[in-house]
Amino acid sequence: MFTGESNVRLAYARGSVVSFQAERRRQPRRADRLPIQPREIAHSFIKLPSHNPAQATIEYMPEDNIRSAEPRWPAALAMLSIGGLYYALPPQLTVGPDWLVLALVAALTIPAVVSHRQGNWRLSQLFGYAASSVVTLSVVLSLALLISRLPAHKEAPGQLLLAAGALWLGNLLVFACWYWRLDAGGPHQRDLRRSHTDGAFLFPQMVLDPDLRAEMGEDQWRPGFVDYLFLAFNTSTAFSPTDVPVLSRWAKILMMLQSVISLATIAILAARAVNIL
Repeated sequence: MFTGESNVRLAYARGSVVSFQAERRRQPRRADRLPIQPREIAHSFIKLPSHNPAQATIEYMPEDNIRSAEPRWPAALAMLSIGGLYYALPPQLTVGPDWLVLALVAALTIPAVVSHRQGNWRLSQLFGYAASSVVTLSVVLSLALLISRLPAHKEAPGQLLLAAGALWLGNLLVFACWYWRLDAGGPHQRDLRRSHTDGAFLFPQMVLDPDLRAEMGEDQWRPGFVDYLFLAFNTSTAFSPTDVPVLSRWAKILMMLQSVISLATIAILAARAVNIL
């Protein structure tokens, strides 16, 4: 049996529930609400008053503390460079017109950059994946054609050296783009984090003491395209990671594939061309 005080508390609780339900009905549906921009998610925090959690508010950091998004133009330039390298290959080592890959990369990269600037990061990500797949397939096919023509001595020594150098550089740029695009969820997800502390690669800045990072001005450090380009360069030259350990299985598989392609290009194709000379 409830006492008088208990009845008052029960009535008050029921009234609170009814008021909360009525307030929810007055709110717009999820589809009608304005989407929260990644900039707001990354640089805001929720303040929960201890006396009434229902009065939670979102407060924003000062404008001076907001980091700018990672630039996309280095990756776009790398993609277009791969298309240019494919254009420079001998016609016997290309599939279709020599301008095809460059045109496809441009047709996919430009909408990806525009979509990113408009805030449609999912569409930008799809265009980026498509462009990376096109250049990856083109490099693999050209390397297969070169290896198949190598025993017949159909290529002149100069053309062989040119093709080997172009494919080696294209392989480096292709995997740099994949590392940049896949690590820690991609560049968009990295933009949402205050600092890069988790990913497929263990960069030296990630293991520094937080106080030391703050003194160095690296407390909000995150990897950019140049960091992944350096990683891909070391993999193509040393056939192994150097100062950046690999943590994820997918990254280890990609690095093994890159090392195999680089080894085939340098040790077989370039050495064969030198012997012919």
